[in-house]
Amino acid sequence: MIKLAIDLGSSVTKIFRIGSGIVLAEPSCVAVSSGTNTVKAIGEDAKLLIGKTAEYTTIVSPVFEADIVNESMAAVMLSYFLQKIEIGPSRARKAEAVFAVPCGASEELLDKYYRLADACKLGTVRFAEVPFLAAFGQNLTLSETNPAFVIDLGGGNTNIAAFSLDGVIAGVALNIGGGNIDSHIIDKVAESFNLKIGLQTSEKIKNTIGSLYKNDNDSMVVNGRDITTGRPRSVAVSSPDVYECMQVFADKIVEYTGMVLAKLPAEVSASVWHSGIYLSGGLAGLIGLSDYLSSALQMDVYVSDEPQMAVILGGGAAVGNDDILETIRIDY
Repeated sequence: MIKLAIDLGSSVTKIFRIGSGIVLAEPSCVAVSSGTNTVKAIGEDAKLLIGKTAEYTTIVSPVFEADIVNESMAAVMLSYFLQKIEIGPSRARKAEAVFAVPCGASEELLDKYYRLADACKLGTVRFAEVPFLAAFGQNLTLSETNPAFVIDLGGGNTNIAAFSLDGVIAGVALNIGGGNIDSHIIDKVAESFNLKIGLQTSEKIKNTIGSLYKNDNDSMVVNGRDITTGRPRSVAVSSPDVYECMQVFADKIVEYTGMVLAKLPAEVSASVWHSGIYLSGGLAGLIGLSDYLSSALQMDVYVSDEPQMAVILGGGAAVGNDDILETIRIDY
């Protein structure tokens, strides 16, 4: 049987196949002809068009803030990705797939995932919450008596949870992620430099010079459109220029992490304080974030070697081990 783990992220969709490892990681977007929904490009090819399309092309993001907001386009996108890894409808019927879903996923959301799997002809479908998969993807040791605390920072969703193999002790899924920082950077550059930039440029600023160290002063030249004249123009943007954009997001994570920590029983709290917090997700590598959180929360904070791949690697571990999957899967 073909065994797959699927992480349908707001920014990137990843697929793990038993026997092959991670076989796909592509942007979760579709380019369509405006008004007709005729698909023009999917994944990496569609992302290249963001901010560069004419009025007759629209970029669709089927997954937004961890919710499937466009089921038909999500099915088109995932079917295309499956075809790309040589799993057409006939082979998909023989596949077992584990989907990564947010902490505390609602029945309504699970229904959407189930309909998506059905539209893609996937045979057997299971669901597992992101924090568990992130823990397994970082090789953390879990048991009924050994809790872990994980913060998974994605493009459109953040999961914060303390849990053991017995289940989630306290946790929350937030509709915030790296995309919020990108939007804030766009507004900040417009305010500070009178320059309009696009999403891809703001994402590059975040990943290149965005920092939570106040004394960092890296800079980069960015291109955009002068808001007053409408003409192309370049400016040099430095780390201090966008520090506030990083800090607002980090402070929100600190706030909600504190709320989750406050809900823990005393023994669990003591165990978590001793073992520390583990960061995963594409935003976990943001410069200075782990130190900022550690200082604010007065706890050790660790980042995995490949934080952006932790969830999908954990999904691979789960789908390849019936005992693990039986323990952590969500009943549907």
